[in-house]
Amino acid sequence: MRFPLEVFDAVRAAFPADKPVWARISATDWVPGGWDIDGTLALSHALRARGCAAIHVSSGGVSPQQAIKPGPGFQVPFARRVKEAIGLPTIAVGLITEPEQAETIIASGEADAIGLARAMLYDPRWPWHAAARLGARVDAPHQYWRSQPREYKDLFENASFGAR
Repeated sequence: MRFPLEVFDAVRAAFPADKPVWARISATDWVPGGWDIDGTLALSHALRARGCAAIHVSSGGVSPQQAIKPGPGFQVPFARRVKEAIGLPTIAVGLITEPEQAETIIASGEADAIGLARAMLYDPRWPWHAAARLGARVDAPHQYWRSQPREYKDLFENASFGAR
């Protein structure tokens, strides 16, 4: 844990004190006898003691011996464990692709935020599409107002077609 803690300390010292510093950690390397959730919890406690504002919980991708069985939300339980044990806000990842899935994770308290990667690469307008499906609104630049789908007439909260 020494190296990531030294890096955190260096970033915290160089970054304005009134700004939050988060850490992205790997909860497990999915290798028997390797890094696991117990180590993650110990690292997270140490980060919290140093003033870490949130923990972004991911996993794997570091060993050819890893045995990962990916599925929708497969890494979310790690974020939930960190949140429950450490008390810091957590960011969950791991095949979170559907708006309803993301909303359930947040609403149930399993995590405080969702990190999207592949879903955003596939659909750069994922947040707009998620807002539309979940009945929320987004603040869109006026250049996009005319792209508002007819079935979601209130999606863009600031759209006023007569204003420009």
